[in-house]
Amino acid sequence: MKKAGLGTVTMGLAGCNNTRLVSSEKQEVPDFTEYNDGKKDASSVIQQVVDAGIGDIYFPKGIYRITKTITIDLNSVGVTSIFGNGTARILMEGKGPAFRFIGTHEGTANPSTVKDDVWKHQRSPMVDGIEIVGAHKEAIGIQAEGTIQFTVTRTSIRSAFHAVHLIKRNRNVVISECHFYDNRGIGIFLDNLNLHQINIVNCHISYNSKGGVVSKGTELRNLQIGSCDIEGNMGDAESNVAANIYIESRKGSCGEIAIMGCTIQHTHEAPDSTNIFIDGKVAAQSNTRQHKDGNITIVGNVMSDANMNIDLQNARGVVITGNTIWMGYNYNLRVHCCENFIVSDNMFDRNPVYHSSRRDNWNLAVLFSDCDGGIISGNHIRGAGEIESAVTIRDSRHMNVANCNILDFGRQGLLLENVSDSKVSDCIIRENRAEWREEAIAIRWKSGRDNMITNNLFGNSFSVDDTIGHMNGNIEKSM
Repeated sequence: MKKAGLGTVTMGLAGCNNTRLVSSEKQEVPDFTEYNDGKKDASSVIQQVVDAGIGDIYFPKGIYRITKTITIDLNSVGVTSIFGNGTARILMEGKGPAFRFIGTHEGTANPSTVKDDVWKHQRSPMVDGIEIVGAHKEAIGIQAEGTIQFTVTRTSIRSAFHAVHLIKRNRNVVISECHFYDNRGIGIFLDNLNLHQINIVNCHISYNSKGGVVSKGTELRNLQIGSCDIEGNMGDAESNVAANIYIESRKGSCGEIAIMGCTIQHTHEAPDSTNIFIDGKVAAQSNTRQHKDGNITIVGNVMSDANMNIDLQNARGVVITGNTIWMGYNYNLRVHCCENFIVSDNMFDRNPVYHSSRRDNWNLAVLFSDCDGGIISGNHIRGAGEIESAVTIRDSRHMNVANCNILDFGRQGLLLENVSDSKVSDCIIRENRAEWREEAIAIRWKSGRDNMITNNLFGNSFSVDDTIGHMNGNIEKSM
């Protein structure tokens, strides 16, 4: 085929010859509608068109039933796009991906590593404007390996196992304006691959039972997740542990990650459910004894209704700022074995507008344990469940807590245990409610040394061991 004068030449599914003009922009083969009734198996015909090297493969309105994977071997067939106008459904009744893109890119994102034949035959494979529905328990929507500039837009995938499955090696991936909904596995699965540069933006990723965006066993760099609605990707009470966003470095690595401007929530009913889980523990590199990945930013998100809203482990160089966080049934925030991090200007509010028969089970705890080098500043924390303390710092050093409000916390506002070389300053810590305030303790510091507690307003009594360090300028205001 060749370029038409007024637009793109596109092939349908009935063959590769004798095309006819159907509009100023598209050509399609005769008898195309023979395969869009959802009854005939269109697998072989679609594969024939792909293998012919048509490139632009357009799906008009209809249901296209397939029973085996359509393989797009880019090195053989050349640059290829699968697209429609939102009216075509691909019904996958076979095991495996509906569409599998295979490239041969072995380089990085550096232009000098991209071979000429990759630019000529393989760059920017696209899927746009179609729906994929799984009708087999092991059906997958789209799978890609060895690609550069792989792009998925305006695509809906549901009732499959995984929606998008990236494997082996990919570079410069864009996924935007998509709906990955009600799949039995994962929405976007970064599965034991080498992947640098991936943008996931403006998507709805919801009700995928084994996770929303998941990275396991992957060398992951430059992940941006922005302006997405990511909800309910944890299954139910009988499910395995899952998270809306799950990133781990074990058997891989992770870094240079930004999660921005998303709504991330639901559901606390799944076991150990977490909105954002990141474990940066990695095998030590040859040039350092460092075991922590990082350079991660979590900013401007709305998170609620999970056992843990954020669970951060074994990471460094992390910024968590400007988020609105509530309804953490166990923890609103748990930070363990991390260093060099900032948690600032976040809102942790127990809003009574959110009624629940289990309302008193919202623990809403904030915990830092085994940490070294953290700034906790400008956070507003109001309300906690019947737990030991609203904020706990344990077995840590070089922690700087400043300019925080910790209010209506019940038993204790701020608890520090075995914390040294640290400072608490310019905070308001106060239990205002009559039923709690008489017994409430604003701050309790047990064990540690070389610390400072200065210029705080305590609305309740406090308890600080004599060996803690320097304490002055604080006001204990009677209620």
